[in-house]
Amino acid sequence: MKKIDIHLHAALDPVPGTEKFKISTGEEMLAHLEELQIEKAVVMSSGETEGAMASVSGNQKCRELARRFPEKYVWMCNLDENCEETIEERLREYQRQGAVGIGEFMICRKINHPFVQAAFQAAEKLGMPILFHMSPQEGYEPGLPMLEEALEKYPGLKFIGHSQPFWHEISQDAKPDLKSRMEWGRGPVREGGRLVCLMRNYKNLYADLSANSGGCAIMRDEKFGLQFLEEFQDRLMFGTDMVNTDMVFPLGEWLDRQYQEGKLSAQAYRKICFENAKKIFQL
Repeated sequence: MKKIDIHLHAALDPVPGTEKFKISTGEEMLAHLEELQIEKAVVMSSGETEGAMASVSGNQKCRELARRFPEKYVWMCNLDENCEETIEERLREYQRQGAVGIGEFMICRKINHPFVQAAFQAAEKLGMPILFHMSPQEGYEPGLPMLEEALEKYPGLKFIGHSQPFWHEISQDAKPDLKSRMEWGRGPVREGGRLVCLMRNYKNLYADLSANSGGCAIMRDEKFGLQFLEEFQDRLMFGTDMVNTDMVFPLGEWLDRQYQEGKLSAQAYRKICFENAKKIFQL
């Protein structure tokens, strides 16, 4: 079954790469996405105008990529950390230009920092989902108390969680040290994880299943993973986090297999693979 990938990185034009890391262009990605049965992808922005990455995959580049290949790509915008008083104005313009949300939002600041709060406030007002990459260095303490505060403060904002520190909290025995919080999940999941509690208590919390952070969290314990997918099927979305055509993450095939073997319901499978993304990003 075809899927929508809510988390893809791609460049507009060819980028000089290294042996360890390369960024494929959106055009180069087309055949790879087709091979993986991904009918549409949401391209993540790396910023507005500041920094080297913005010149490769920033708002302007992502917008142009979606314009060149409208049948395959839509884009999220991002914000440079400046001019808090103009955030709403800037986001409104990116929304007018076609941005379907904000992402990948990875400002290395505490959640209660004025810039982050201003971004949340404007995003809620404009109805723009925000896909955030959690960094453990700034304010994302074990148990995610600052995330819970934000979920309470901005009930109309769709928060889409991503990265290791976010998914680490799926298990009740999640260790609090930095090294553990940056690892991919392994082994059985213990009931009572803070992430599960937050998902149950806050209907504005969504989750990005991309990368090994999301994928391992679901696949590490098949029984628990399937229960999690069924319970939160309305707020989970498939993604890859690919940056080049050499990358393939196992979650897509795993979801297909669980559905084909009757372990994952058809309804949950459809919602997670494409229906939720269509609804949330109005595709």
